[in-house]
Amino acid sequence: MAPVFYEAYDKICAIENIEESCRQQMRGYRKYRRDNIVFDIVRQLNLIQIRKDLLEGTYEPGEYIKFKVYEPKERWVSAPRIRDKIVQFAVHRQIHERLRSKWISTSFGCIDERGTQAAVDYVQQIMRLCKREHGDGWIVKLDVSRFFYSIDREILKRILIKYRFDDKTYGLLCKIIDSSPEGDVGLPLGNVTSQDFANVYLNEIDQYAKRYLKIKWYCRYMDDIVCVVRTKQEAQAVLEDLKGFLHERLHLDAHPKKSQIFPLSQGVNAYGFKIYTTHRLVRDDSKRRMKRRMKVMDRKLKAGELEEGEVVQAVNAWLGHARHSNSYNLSKKIFARYPYIKVEGEHYFLGRT
Repeated sequence: MAPVFYEAYDKICAIENIEESCRQQMRGYRKYRRDNIVFDIVRQLNLIQIRKDLLEGTYEPGEYIKFKVYEPKERWVSAPRIRDKIVQFAVHRQIHERLRSKWISTSFGCIDERGTQAAVDYVQQIMRLCKREHGDGWIVKLDVSRFFYSIDREILKRILIKYRFDDKTYGLLCKIIDSSPEGDVGLPLGNVTSQDFANVYLNEIDQYAKRYLKIKWYCRYMDDIVCVVRTKQEAQAVLEDLKGFLHERLHLDAHPKKSQIFPLSQGVNAYGFKIYTTHRLVRDDSKRRMKRRMKVMDRKLKAGELEEGEVVQAVNAWLGHARHSNSYNLSKKIFARYPYIKVEGEHYFLGRT
């Protein structure tokens, strides 16, 4: 029987899809950027030209904008210009469900209706299940070193063949992959499609863990993997197997300091929290960053360089994260010296720790 291919290219090129992708990329503060304003002056002509280039096969990605970010850590980001962002989002809208259908249910990164909090909930759930069934257990924590910068693009393109896209869609995906300015290997962090490609790449280790190693309790959020097993010996073996697969099959290396095993009772730092079977806490580095940031914002507020509403908005974003942990007392302590910051009652948090 001849292979069945997923015909996505016509859907990608549909003017309705391109227009919706443009609307998504022009939302909020982004529409006030200079490139976006210039593009929007003759928006419809630009969108028609994008569609024409895609239909005729003459579309070529342009140059990237390179800049540095400092949170959560210092790194360079290469971002495409508005025209290429629209194309990438148009691609993402039409291929994401096809890709997602091949992924395991306990992969949480950049997937609709999943995300960080779902990953944290799942890790705590499997920790509790292991403790209930076996009385104790061990945690395997694996983090990929310089993940996006280390992805082998040729391996990625070979993996994509298994998803059976039509030739035009596959060719467009390869153009986007090869447009990376990161050198011989790696994908740019600023690409919309990089999140999809990252999940495609690491789905290989997910399948290996679940199908070959038969790991019952396994979770991945992008390049951060957490497994829960019964014994120390099993944890050591799983960690070595996963590290070996990463290196040999995907040409990636595990982070030497962040890839370890722990007793279940010690908890695990993952996905923004320190997770235990009984509770969860905001991670120490997140607390330190918020304290430093609050001091800077308070100084700027007193100097008239910031509005009070801007500070409150920034704090509320952090509190929105902290409320998913037992961090009510911690939050009260951090913001006690700033009377204009109101921490809502303890019933908004998981608990009073």
